[in-house]
Amino acid sequence: MTILRKLMMATAIVAAPLVAFTGAAQAEGEKYVLVSHAPDSDSWWNTIKNGIALAGEQVGVEVEYRNPPTGDIADMARIIEQAAASNPDGIITTLADFDVLKGPIQAAVDQGIDVIIMNSGTAEQAREVGALMYVGQPEFEAGLAAGIRAKGDGVTSFLCVNHAIQQPIVGERCRGFAEGLGVDLGESMMDSGTDPSEIKNKVLAYLSANPDTNGILTLGPVSADPTIAALKENGMAGDIYFGTFDLGAEIVKGIKDGTIQWGIDQQPFLQAYLPVVILANWDRYGVLPGNNINSGPGFVTKDGLTLVEKYAGEYR
Repeated sequence: MTILRKLMMATAIVAAPLVAFTGAAQAEGEKYVLVSHAPDSDSWWNTIKNGIALAGEQVGVEVEYRNPPTGDIADMARIIEQAAASNPDGIITTLADFDVLKGPIQAAVDQGIDVIIMNSGTAEQAREVGALMYVGQPEFEAGLAAGIRAKGDGVTSFLCVNHAIQQPIVGERCRGFAEGLGVDLGESMMDSGTDPSEIKNKVLAYLSANPDTNGILTLGPVSADPTIAALKENGMAGDIYFGTFDLGAEIVKGIKDGTIQWGIDQQPFLQAYLPVVILANWDRYGVLPGNNINSGPGFVTKDGLTLVEKYAGEYR
């Protein structure tokens, strides 16, 4: 069985009504641009790139990936403006900072360009900027589900390692987690930055200064990987409750060896793949799903690692 068939079977409930149209679709030369907020250093977005590449190949469209090299949101706003100026058939973009990005996105919509919001932002914000729809994970709700799960496992205090403090929507994961636990967020959310050595040292310092902390939440591989290193250095790996958003090679290893209890899979493959297919069918046949699509959250534990481990960082 090919990787594509496995992926399509795994996502049949969500994707089948959309993909069914593509068999009859003929390549018509549509061009789409996906603009993300991710810096070049964030390997998690490789799955996004794979998703748009596969979708583009299947439906016969050109899809270009653009991003601000350092993750600067103002730079991202300029990239959206530049993408709109190239007159693509559609733009797929994250909405990491509503206040900064709503202007260029609305301008693209006013120009007549179809827009789909993916990954970050909310369905409500997508409607406000005039986008066709939203494909992604509701961040606060995902954090809330994680907090409820952690509370049931005995967590009472936690550290949230936030490597994307400049993106307000990402912090909703920490806030949701605190609410799920039934505690105040207070000083539990750390602005860790993105430098691995700095993150590791900040985590070590926090845990030393707050010895009653019995849970850790990281928000992706950028913060999870150095946190794994920190826990191995101070001897707490496997002894402190550790959950993370997203997946990646080191996170999968951490789940497998017991350092991490679970990873929240928001299925970035779907976040990239589905908007390309949706835009192609919209352009060609005028069909559009009636609802936004929640791609997550899903909890990946040691018991469910077979395919995840095989495709981590590539399609999962």
